[in-house]
Amino acid sequence: MQAERKFPLILVVEDDEDNLILISHALIFFKYTFITANNAQTALELAKNHQLDLIIVDIVLRDRNGLELVHDLKHGKSTKNLPIIAVTALARKEDQNLLLAAGCNDYLCKPYLIDELNEKIRYNLPPQFFHPGALRVA
Repeated sequence: MQAERKFPLILVVEDDEDNLILISHALIFFKYTFITANNAQTALELAKNHQLDLIIVDIVLRDRNGLELVHDLKHGKSTKNLPIIAVTALARKEDQNLLLAAGCNDYLCKPYLIDELNEKIRYNLPPQFFHPGALRVA
């Protein structure tokens, strides 16, 4: 039996350096533990080799469509149940519905506020990382 971890581990998949710096600073500010990948192949390898609790994926990646990555993650034995938050500039309702249909649990439209990011993370993380009675913002 594996020991329960005290802090969640988040994988951030982002190929734009400026966006990665921004999200990294936000995650540090909110005291999350995270690892990063700047392409889909690295993301798949990290997801298979780490005990993740949540994945944040930029949908427009240079090496591969982010929806293809989501598909692979949702069909992987060790990653199929991980919550995925899509980060996208696609803000139309049809685009958002497509993200959810592809397997994303949630999405953030760029530009976003860091408080929005934190709310999405807290809502999608497994409840064991928050003390009993903690408010989970929907």
